[in-house]
Amino acid sequence: MAGSVATLRPRIPVEGGLIRRLLSARNLIVLVVAAIVAYIGAVPVGFLLWQTFIKGGHLTVANFRGAYTSVHLDTMVGNSLAFAFGSSAVALAIGSVLAYLIVRTDVPGKSLMFAASLVPLIIPGILHTIAWIFILDPRIGVMNTWVIQPLDGNHPFNVYSIPGMIVIEGLHLAPLVFLLMVAAFRSMDPSLEESAIMSGASLPTVFRRITLPLVRPAVYAAVLIMVVRGLESFEVPAIVGLRNHIWVYTSRIWQALNDAVPDYGQAGAYAMSLLVLTSIGVFFQSRMSKRGRAFQTITGKGFRPHPVRLGVWRIPATLFILLYFAVAVVLPLLVLFYASTQGYYSAPSHYTLTHMGFENYSTTWHDPVFRHAVMNSIYVGVGAATAVMFLAAVTSWLVVRTRLPGRWIIDNLAFMPLTIPGLVLGVSLLFVYLRTSFLPVYGTLWILFIAYMTRYMPYGMRYASTSMFQIGKELEESAQMSGAGWWHMFRRIVLPLLAPGLIAGWIYIVIVSFRELGASVLLYSPGKEVLSIVIWEQWRDGLQTQVAALGVMLIGGLVVLVAIAYKLGARIGVKEG
Repeated sequence: MAGSVATLRPRIPVEGGLIRRLLSARNLIVLVVAAIVAYIGAVPVGFLLWQTFIKGGHLTVANFRGAYTSVHLDTMVGNSLAFAFGSSAVALAIGSVLAYLIVRTDVPGKSLMFAASLVPLIIPGILHTIAWIFILDPRIGVMNTWVIQPLDGNHPFNVYSIPGMIVIEGLHLAPLVFLLMVAAFRSMDPSLEESAIMSGASLPTVFRRITLPLVRPAVYAAVLIMVVRGLESFEVPAIVGLRNHIWVYTSRIWQALNDAVPDYGQAGAYAMSLLVLTSIGVFFQSRMSKRGRAFQTITGKGFRPHPVRLGVWRIPATLFILLYFAVAVVLPLLVLFYASTQGYYSAPSHYTLTHMGFENYSTTWHDPVFRHAVMNSIYVGVGAATAVMFLAAVTSWLVVRTRLPGRWIIDNLAFMPLTIPGLVLGVSLLFVYLRTSFLPVYGTLWILFIAYMTRYMPYGMRYASTSMFQIGKELEESAQMSGAGWWHMFRRIVLPLLAPGLIAGWIYIVIVSFRELGASVLLYSPGKEVLSIVIWEQWRDGLQTQVAALGVMLIGGLVVLVAIAYKLGARIGVKEG
């Protein structure tokens, strides 16, 4: 009887069941997300290679020959490396000392000083550069006029030089080194330092002979990351270097595309060279991170870190931190505010200080270009951040939760844009959407949206993957055993559990998108400007005081956004995520 009943059951064709499984919501969503990640990660670099090395259907190096015979190669490469390594050295010296003093010693007011050390991260690079021109310009700079010239026999410091560029970029990168070194100092067992101090070693000797060797992997990582950031920097070379014809890779790329007849071949050759240099830096940084186990000092044995007593060095250390805050934060902001209150910029004097006004703020606020740029920045920044975090959530689930063959390829493609400087990404997307017509996005905001998605995908993946690793699989398995579909499970369980990391990544991407200039400067079109482009164009047009007013308003808006993010993080756990 049982056999006869079994024979009456309709058989589902194997092909139909396979097709339904392949077309399930999970497979479709994962497939679409994987395709998008692969597209934005691989296509720009592929087009850059094709446009640079293929001409008339044949492999050629003519673009490299033309690029490097039209400029003194040794001078440009020397300038690029000197600028990158010099600014890295300045940033490493300042950031490491700050991190050590705040984390490992008994300096007063640590919480306040920690926050003060991170404030420069809020200031966009272009505004930081402009502020330091107001400070160090040989003719009208505040520091040159009031301090350097009276002390040095009327010989001003020339900011439009490699040393000037190094100082500005180094101060801008110092907070990033500070963040990297804070983590290393916090996770270091202090017993070796304490033993050295008890043996009579001085604090400088302990720092040089024990502390720095123990955090050597973090130091190497910081150097490599800062060198890459220096190589891909655009604001300082363009605003400071070009005024004195100091060429580096990024300024050459921009110049090649802004000549009367743009030379896309030369721009591609410079971009490929810069991409190779940054990729080498990222490669060595990843190798160093894998060797970090040799420098571990935290094991299963518990320890309780005690702050190092500075003794007679406590007052000088505190003064150093306060001096850094005054020079890196207070002075640039004060100079920007002062400039924003003037009709035209000149060094502060009794007359200018008594004739300050706010007309520039009114002019900027009622400028339709400014208002349009604000809305464009919000559309592109919020849209890109939302898209990136959704793609990162699905991609991290695919990489962490599944055993899909080849998932490591998707993971690597998602992180590939990390090696691509912003200006190189702009060149790559120009090649993709200017030379092809399958996606007509050139001349629209969509091309900026794609650029921001591509540029910030690695950061979204870092936030999402870190959170995904911290979540157990039990809740997902329980939901699936209860009959919930994949999309229902992902939407109701995975996304809420990932929320702290996703929101933290979303806020970070929105903030940095407002500061992005490297890719935007090559991809925007008239009427499609974002705030960083308006600042760039007004500075090139000589509207210095209006730029200052716009910059003060932008920094104020970013401070408010960071404050909201901090309050939100306190409620839903973004700080811990």
